Amino acid sequence: MFSKFFHKPVDQQSPSSSAPSPSAKKGVLTGTDLDPRVTLHYGIPPTASILAYDPIQSLLAVGTLDGRIKVLGGDTIEAIFTCPKSLPFKNLEFLHNQGFLVSISNDNEIQVWDLEHRQLVSTLQWESNITAFSVLFGTCYMYVGSEYAMVAVLKFDAEERKIKQLPYYLTANVISEVIGVELPDQTSVVGVLLQPCSLGNRVLIAYENGLLVLWDASEDRAVIVRGHKDLELTEGNMTNPSTDVTDLELEKEISSLCWVAGDGSVLAVGYVDGDILFWNFSNVTSSKDQQVNQSRNNVVKLQLSSSNRRLPVIILRWCPSELQNHKGTLFVYGGDEIGSPEVLTILSLDWSSGLKSLKCIGRLDLTLNGSFADIVLSPNVGETKRGISLFVLANPGQLHVYDNAYLSGLMSQQEKLSSAAGVQYPTVIPNIEPCATVAKLGFIHREGKVFRALDEVPGDTKWPLTGGIPCQLRDAGDYQVERVFIAGYQDGSVRIWDATYPSFSPILYLEPEVIGLNISGLSASISALDFCSVTLNVAVGNECGLVRLYKLVGSSEGASLHYVTETKNEVHNMHRGEGIQCAAVFSVINSSVSYLSFENCGATLAVGFESGQVAVIDANTLSLLYLTNDVSNSRSPVISLAIKVFPETNHLEVSSEESTPKTAHPPIKGMLLVMTKKSDLAVLDSSNGELISFQSTNAKELTSISMYLIDGDYLLPEAFGGTHAPSTPRISGQSSSLPANAHSGSTLHEVGAETPSGMVNAELTVANLFILLCCETALYLYPLKLTNKGENKFIRKVNLTRPCCWTTLLKKDGKVSGLAVLYQNGMIEIRSFQNLEEVLWESSLASILRWNFKTNMDKTICSSDDGQLMLLNGTEFAVVSLLIYENAFRIPESLSCLHDKVLAAAAEVSDNFYPSQNKHNATSSGIFDSVVKGFKGGKVENVVDPFCLCKLNGAHLESLYSYPPFLKPSKGVIDGQDVVELDIDDINIDEPLVVRFSPKAIENENEGKRSEKEKLFEGASTDSQPKMRTAEEIKAKYRKVGSASAAAEEARNKLLERQQKLDKLSDRTEELKNGAENFADMAKELAKRMENRKWWQL
Repeated sequence: MFSKFFHKPVDQQSPSSSAPSPSAKKGVLTGTDLDPRVTLHYGIPPTASILAYDPIQSLLAVGTLDGRIKVLGGDTIEAIFTCPKSLPFKNLEFLHNQGFLVSISNDNEIQVWDLEHRQLVSTLQWESNITAFSVLFGTCYMYVGSEYAMVAVLKFDAEERKIKQLPYYLTANVISEVIGVELPDQTSVVGVLLQPCSLGNRVLIAYENGLLVLWDASEDRAVIVRGHKDLELTEGNMTNPSTDVTDLELEKEISSLCWVAGDGSVLAVGYVDGDILFWNFSNVTSSKDQQVNQSRNNVVKLQLSSSNRRLPVIILRWCPSELQNHKGTLFVYGGDEIGSPEVLTILSLDWSSGLKSLKCIGRLDLTLNGSFADIVLSPNVGETKRGISLFVLANPGQLHVYDNAYLSGLMSQQEKLSSAAGVQYPTVIPNIEPCATVAKLGFIHREGKVFRALDEVPGDTKWPLTGGIPCQLRDAGDYQVERVFIAGYQDGSVRIWDATYPSFSPILYLEPEVIGLNISGLSASISALDFCSVTLNVAVGNECGLVRLYKLVGSSEGASLHYVTETKNEVHNMHRGEGIQCAAVFSVINSSVSYLSFENCGATLAVGFESGQVAVIDANTLSLLYLTNDVSNSRSPVISLAIKVFPETNHLEVSSEESTPKTAHPPIKGMLLVMTKKSDLAVLDSSNGELISFQSTNAKELTSISMYLIDGDYLLPEAFGGTHAPSTPRISGQSSSLPANAHSGSTLHEVGAETPSGMVNAELTVANLFILLCCETALYLYPLKLTNKGENKFIRKVNLTRPCCWTTLLKKDGKVSGLAVLYQNGMIEIRSFQNLEEVLWESSLASILRWNFKTNMDKTICSSDDGQLMLLNGTEFAVVSLLIYENAFRIPESLSCLHDKVLAAAAEVSDNFYPSQNKHNATSSGIFDSVVKGFKGGKVENVVDPFCLCKLNGAHLESLYSYPPFLKPSKGVIDGQDVVELDIDDINIDEPLVVRFSPKAIENENEGKRSEKEKLFEGASTDSQPKMRTAEEIKAKYRKVGSASAAAEEARNKLLERQQKLDKLSDRTEELKNGAENFADMAKELAKRMENRKWWQL
């Protein structure tokens, strides 16, 4: 079952779900038939907060505040991942070109998602607060920094599908010993960046107190240290220069950082006080004897505002120039004066003459469409002309893209502030501008190809994402559209999509206006629509009372339009145009259309109005059959219509209750049932609209939601409350009188023994039909037979615990078996139709979709009999499958592929994606960015540009991080040498164990790496000749003197000594174990205390 690919929270399973009964009958719904899951999702959630990008696969990931991850690829290629916990994400990164995505939640759980199988494959709970994170580009290696000044290295093993922590880690003590600067254990690591072109050897570690350390993992030493107060500052040439340039404080809190040079020689660092400092990291030598570089004049300050109170620099992103390594564009969020408008600042910088000559040659402040969330820069991979695209995420869920040419044009206009909007993300199902008002799921019961997919909409800008592989099933030669999704909009337009497979594709766009004919009200908001699966006609009603009829097949043959009113039917010759043309417009009453229903296999269209009137249209002749008066005399809106046509000839007669002689009337061919919002039920003759019977609840508090006409010949006694006989209670105590327009005393005539066969068939048909009335607070089951007699009695009533707003029927084995109920608070439940009191499953939209219920959301919900729900909510569209055996989308075969393995293999061997290791000094042409979001304990995101990063060697990284610092094996040791065996007699247990990490250890290691020949001669000259010794001399030096008993005594003493050493080792081991446990407990307690102590709370 593919449902495992879509995570379901545990709390979705209701404890009331029952096991299948051995005596369960066909068509009876049980708890084991249910498996609610999200099978399709389109759009960006409004809670989107963080972005990640894979430049090789061209995929964009969007993390949300409610624990969801949206992955976006090429056209209509989208996927949604839902975490078990509804928590925000600190970090989100692709394992670039590996087919995996890494997320870190607010509770410090590291999660790895498989893009190919769309599932969570591995998790690792980190014991302390994660404050920094980055991925080594093109590998499965990761850096993790914590609040306790520790940097660890992780690796995701794709074969074992498990996150592993490697032995290599750096603590505050190790760094302090090496650099000679005290670093408290409580200092958070706020950034970890791999230095470009360092072959994976060097990593930049940024601490919250402003200390910057460039660490070489291959030599286990600090190469450069920056951030001390004795460093002099040089002011950058800015538009708003600072007049007071002071020395850098000892503790200047870092908020963001990124490399701004392709060779890793310059680092830009943003601070909480609004400053941006450019640090020079070019003074590096590879000699191990080189002392830690702490030169002066290695930093330049840059300020966006001269104000003393500035915003923290939250985001730094760098895009180098294609021609020069010391020129490029810096994207900054923050740094302006507190209270200034929210903008994204774009700076064009140049330091060709040296870092001290840094100057700003252009500035643009880009206004946003909402509150800022995140940005990423997307390089155009593999193209001859390289450029970038800027993705900007704003709240709520707004994603825009700006290309390089567009930004350059804005910059050249010399306007500091620009409000120009970029290209908005093209949602598959639009629901904001314009806003969808109604929706319908239609099925096509015709053979052969019916529709042709629409071409791209003219004028739309191509979206830069191209990742993923679309579903190939639609390209098959025998493919045909099976299902369509139809949405009506506030501007009067209608859009139709092919919904056969999960990748929806647009089919038709129906404009509200009719070319060549001026009819007022056509652009009014759509209020109702329906689709006929047989004739493929679409009926559209709007708030002005107009009904438009479209024939999706065969409409091009004719060039006429019927304009029908209550009194006339005009035929207009129309010019043939492209696409589907409107066949008819009906304007019979000035009241909003509330309900539309095709009946009699599409031959008849029933129209309900807000005024309580009903119109019936002949869809074949495009004419009005009749229009009724207000069926309830209360102008209550019509909320449901149903027509039941009797088989063959029906001779049911109506007669007066008081007259004995029978008066013959024309036969009734069918019944039209009309339900109003006030729960008034009218039964009309479907052929002429004459009222047969009417009943009213007379209950002001009762509001109808929906009505269903159900064949109940298979219902069990439980459906009737334990008996087939109707119950005696009435909804309002008595039947109400008929409306003024009804025939007095008309009712269905009872069928006797001498009734003709046609009357018997009709009577049997009526006897097996039931009406299920769903109101806000209760469910009612009526037999149609009693309703036709005017008796206002129900045989089943179920009170609901809360007000509901929408319902739908579920079928099993072709029979109605369940009822899904959506409540106004977002709760959803499934009830068994055999026993409406029984709740089989209950959950909420918040649990399933992480949605909050909104007003009028029920207007755009549509469903199918097999348990598929399609819902719209702001920028999101989702499909939820309720039944375990439902798989109309043919998942997983029909799903698009998120990870292109062919592209991944090609990228591994192509220099268009990775530069050669011999080209690591080449000019930069990409993006180096890394951001620290949040401050003490906040999120740190690092995105490194692949074009300036050498292709990393996995074996080399494995050798770097498979051992703790300073404990790597000697380079002279090769595989195949004899393993050194240690003797227990060589262990000195009583001596204290002291482990120190210092630069002297490296020198001692060099002294210890002498040749075997030097060690053999114990310091003597290797040129000396061997000395001849006699046998007596050798015996005197090495022979043991003594008897056999003395030798045995010596051996016994050694055994006793060894036993004592083993006992001491055991005691020491137990002491260390207890000490470690106590330390772990103390660390956990300290973590709990420090977890909520952030800088802004001090």
